[in-house]
Amino acid sequence: MKFGFSYGGPSRVLLTALGCGHRFSSIEVDDTTLRVRLGWAFRATIPRPAITGAAPDTRRPISRGAHGWRGRWLVNGAGRDLVTITVDPPARGYCTGVPIRIRELTLSVDAPAELIEALAVG
Repeated sequence: MKFGFSYGGPSRVLLTALGCGHRFSSIEVDDTTLRVRLGWAFRATIPRPAITGAAPDTRRPISRGAHGWRGRWLVNGAGRDLVTITVDPPARGYCTGVPIRIRELTLSVDAPAELIEALAVG
């Protein structure tokens, strides 16, 4: 299954101009893997068995793009429609080409309920 990032207002234009718009970004789920790509800025491949949970997130971050610290990453084009995915053991990803570890990944998704269902654990 393939999902798109949700984008809001001016961030759509800015992220598209920076090479992180719909054309170069996606969230893909198959039987074995979750793949996330936000243009050149972020990419991760997470094994499905490492996903321990996926839930809606009601926070409203003002920042957009890919950023994180100590294993907690926010990859978004909007401050709404967020899904937080917990990962154990931590997975490897890349932010601007730099290797990172992912324990928790929050994404802005155009279909949050469907992504949560696709990642259902158990």
